Amino acid sequence: MDFDVLIIGSGGSGLTTAIKLRELGAKVLVVSKGVPTSSQTSMAQGGINSVSDDEVALHTKETFKAGAELGNRKIIESISQKSEEAIEFLKSVGVPFGDKKRRLGGVSSNRANFVKDYTGLSILQRLYERANSLNVQFLSHHFLLNFVVEFGTVSGATFLRREDSTVIEVLAKSVVLATGGYTQIYRGFSTNSIEATGDGLASTLRAGGVLANLEFIQFHPTAIKRKGVLISETARGEGGYLVTKDGKRFVDELLPRDIVARAIYEKIQNGDEVFLDLRDIKNIKTIMPQELKLIHIHTKLNPKTDLIPIEPVAHYSMGGVETKLDGRTNLKALFAVGEVAYSGVHGANRLGGNSLLELIVLGMEVAKSSFEFAQKREVLKSSGIQLQKDRNFINAVFTRFTNQISFREKREFLGKILYRNGGIFREEMKLKGVLSVVRQLEREIPFMGISDKSRVWNRELVEFIEFGNIIELAEPILVGAINRSESRGSHFRVDATKMDNVNFQKNSIYWKEDGVLASEFKIIKS
Repeated sequence: MDFDVLIIGSGGSGLTTAIKLRELGAKVLVVSKGVPTSSQTSMAQGGINSVSDDEVALHTKETFKAGAELGNRKIIESISQKSEEAIEFLKSVGVPFGDKKRRLGGVSSNRANFVKDYTGLSILQRLYERANSLNVQFLSHHFLLNFVVEFGTVSGATFLRREDSTVIEVLAKSVVLATGGYTQIYRGFSTNSIEATGDGLASTLRAGGVLANLEFIQFHPTAIKRKGVLISETARGEGGYLVTKDGKRFVDELLPRDIVARAIYEKIQNGDEVFLDLRDIKNIKTIMPQELKLIHIHTKLNPKTDLIPIEPVAHYSMGGVETKLDGRTNLKALFAVGEVAYSGVHGANRLGGNSLLELIVLGMEVAKSSFEFAQKREVLKSSGIQLQKDRNFINAVFTRFTNQISFREKREFLGKILYRNGGIFREEMKLKGVLSVVRQLEREIPFMGISDKSRVWNRELVEFIEFGNIIELAEPILVGAINRSESRGSHFRVDATKMDNVNFQKNSIYWKEDGVLASEFKIIKS
């Protein structure tokens, strides 16, 4: 199979790109790990920002400030300028925004367009319907393994067909990576899908791609305690309070997420319990119908009369594949968009309402650039070398990998120590301790394996490969957190609490040379 553009990932960024490509006349295939509407976009509940021309400068300033001055002003300004165009596009596919906007944390005015408390889900559903109406081709339940790189250019990718564990190759003149983030490295402490394991980033690293700023991971202040279920910023934007057991407030609820998350975590570390108080919100059933159901399902509590126990957990990854404004990466013919990409919009931390804005605006940009590249490219050829390597690997997992060590136990253990020692608060010695554990796990991978030898819908096989990707990404995340000896945005070092504007007003860059991780700090130019 070969296409003009192969899109890997079917969330909001992938679907936006696919729609715009079809409107340009491109032959497009969208491949997804699961089903298209299971994307993380559905978890973006609070809203999508948009600003008028006279607010562009202010939104740019506040986004740059929230990102601890590490974002790219040019790119932030560009998505701000195109924000109303993004809203009009979403309205055109049927997203039922009302006339009102709400204020989310870190901004000084109401900018978030919303659909009750399921904005992302509504956007995802309407984009999928529009893509189907344009005859976009979909291939579901195919897990990305590696990119096919021929003569220094990406020519497609290999996938595990989950139905029967066979490996296939898909060729395309351009490839768009839209696989989402990597917060499931914090297994058991994330609001995201269990499939947010950074597969796209790990594949890019193996192919010779450059990743940036992986140490910046946003912890959302309000997840239901011990459940990892998000209660969105809608709750605080509409008047919810953060309180201790005695009902006392201790932080401004609408400060940037990193500040609020740290305030909550400190209380919990000191032995306090922290709650979300929604009792004063009027019309809560109309404003937050989805979250009321989630709260009832997971706690059996009534938000109109009860305090809801919460804790901060990993929610969004600011780092990703280094890209330009048009989505280009350092690998020829590979583009990236959405949470998998580091575009420079979010810097060291993200404003609520900006993730949806980024994926729509830059999805439209990437459609243009990837199609322009595809039109200039000649007929594709493949040596089949990568395909055979990946087939050999899958066969080895079934036949030669031992199962002396349980990767599932190691995965749970790694999630806990990363959260406690490489999460909201970080310290050099503890980070180095976790890094030594990760490097030991890398050595132990051949002694892990799967007990289920069935090749039909083998979930254990998928989880084992995901675990390998988590290990591959954990190393640069920790290296970046150790090297960045300052506190900036979501990265807070208790042994270096100030921003270092002399040495580290730069981005962390990671790549591999002969299989060995390399890193440096540098300015990323747009």
